Amino acid sequence: MTSSLLVLASSSAYRRELLSRLQLPFDVAVPDIDEAPLPGETPSATALRLAREKAAAVAAKLPGRIVIGSDQVATLDDQQIGKPGNHANALAQLQKMRGREVIFHTALCVWDGRDGTAQVEDIQTVVKFRDLPDAELDAYLRIEQPYDCAGSAKNEALGIAILERIDSSDPTALTGLPLIALTGMLRKIGVSFFNT
Repeated sequence: MTSSLLVLASSSAYRRELLSRLQLPFDVAVPDIDEAPLPGETPSATALRLAREKAAAVAAKLPGRIVIGSDQVATLDDQQIGKPGNHANALAQLQKMRGREVIFHTALCVWDGRDGTAQVEDIQTVVKFRDLPDAELDAYLRIEQPYDCAGSAKNEALGIAILERIDSSDPTALTGLPLIALTGMLRKIGVSFFNT
């Protein structure tokens, strides 16, 4: 496989780091799409649509490549929880989620530009947040500043200390790129991982 075949359709440093674990050469292209949910759209449908749109947008610019798109939507009481953007919003999110279970939908799309086919899947992760006082939540946010993360917590770093439990079939899904699902999709289209 040449370095030009695999493309990650993302601006996320977290997804780049995760994909690099597979030790496959890849390029990165930032998709330019509107990420707003559609009226009445379920969280799962939003995540799946956006993962597909990200992959399709990059595939249109880079024909013949295998493009990986991913998107994540967090939900509490069937309401979507987005990226907080700032400290006040992040604190409000964590206050609402403390002591409760939040479902993270991490959607994945692998678009094979060689034949125009796409595989899509929604990997769900249930996260139980610890019931912590405001002072601890505020202190966590000031240290880590996870304002670009849906749900205001980086599970791959200090955010793990505010979580009580993570239930998922794919441990990297919560960080933003489900590698178990991804390797399965890539295998289906002939990508080799061990040069055998």
